[in-house]
Amino acid sequence: MDETGLCVDTTFLYEEATVITETFIANNPKDAYNDALDTYGSTITLISAKQVESTQSESSHFEVTVGIHDEIYEAKALSILLKEAKEEDKHEEQVLLSEVDKLKEELALMKKKMTCAQRQSVLDKVKELFRQKGISDTWLEPICEILYAKSMMETSILEDDTLLISYILAEMDATLKIKEESLNESKIIMIVGPTGVGKTTTIAKLAARYTYMMDKSYKVGFINLDNYKIGAFDQLGHFAEVMDIKHLPIDNVQDFIEGLKVLTDYDVLFIDTTGMSPYDTQRFIRTVEFVQSDMDKKLEVNLVLPATIKYEDMHDIYNNFSFLNLNSVIISKFDETKYLGTLLNFMLLYKIPMSYFSIGQEVPDDLIVASKEYLLERFIDDLSHSS
Repeated sequence: MDETGLCVDTTFLYEEATVITETFIANNPKDAYNDALDTYGSTITLISAKQVESTQSESSHFEVTVGIHDEIYEAKALSILLKEAKEEDKHEEQVLLSEVDKLKEELALMKKKMTCAQRQSVLDKVKELFRQKGISDTWLEPICEILYAKSMMETSILEDDTLLISYILAEMDATLKIKEESLNESKIIMIVGPTGVGKTTTIAKLAARYTYMMDKSYKVGFINLDNYKIGAFDQLGHFAEVMDIKHLPIDNVQDFIEGLKVLTDYDVLFIDTTGMSPYDTQRFIRTVEFVQSDMDKKLEVNLVLPATIKYEDMHDIYNNFSFLNLNSVIISKFDETKYLGTLLNFMLLYKIPMSYFSIGQEVPDDLIVASKEYLLERFIDDLSHSS
């Protein structure tokens, strides 16, 4: 045993040619020797152990030299090399996988950019198609923005113009409003609108429908406020005579109130109003006086709009009649145009319910209950000739 406390066997267990020495360093000889045991196992031979003073500080360390059989040494060295090679292979594999992942990300980004460009192209094409048919960006843009945002999270219909058109048409269907036909209670139906939109003919069609074409026959009466248009009373009077319907001409609010009393037991009273320009203030005020009269029946005010006029005119007409608290819109003159985009655009933006469509001149046959399907089918027919 030397000064380190380790037993030093100076006799080699193997021939000199078969022994390789290696020195281990630690803070104490025991730790150095244990490092040797951990590395090469119990077959090592302790050759020397010494304390070495440090020249740079007051501290010292211990060096333990051991002998290792060359086969054990080579096996250990090979094991270390294999481990290092395996770790290097693993590192290279990780580097390769990282490069593959990066490439996948780049390809996905390229695909996304290509897809976005394709989707934008389809979107622009379809939007332009709807614009050409009268649908404004005011309605289109919010729908398309929501759809484009959704397309970033799921398989998108923006890659197929047919699917996109179908989606927009479905949104139109969801936006349009219909006022259901109901005669569960007696009521007064006032028909308003500008001159020449077909108010009187519409009243005649409705009266004939309620009198002859429903599950039961309703008692119908006419009140005529249209004293401005030459022949207006004669026209409604002619319809009243043919259908045997009570018909009262009215000149002022007091006559109107008295007329309501005379017709109090009637199921439906139709009021034909003066046709007027949206800018005719005096006639509007007069109409308001009638609307604000005391009535014992429910009042429904229906605006007649022709399918043939431009959007700006529809806008002005609606804004000027809306103070009458409109219940619905009756669309006339469907038979005079095949281009319904302007009308559809108006109904989408203002979302006022539609009640009836006048599709021709015949009384009462050419009046149908409003339906989204009828309007959209007519629009799709026009759209299909352009897509």
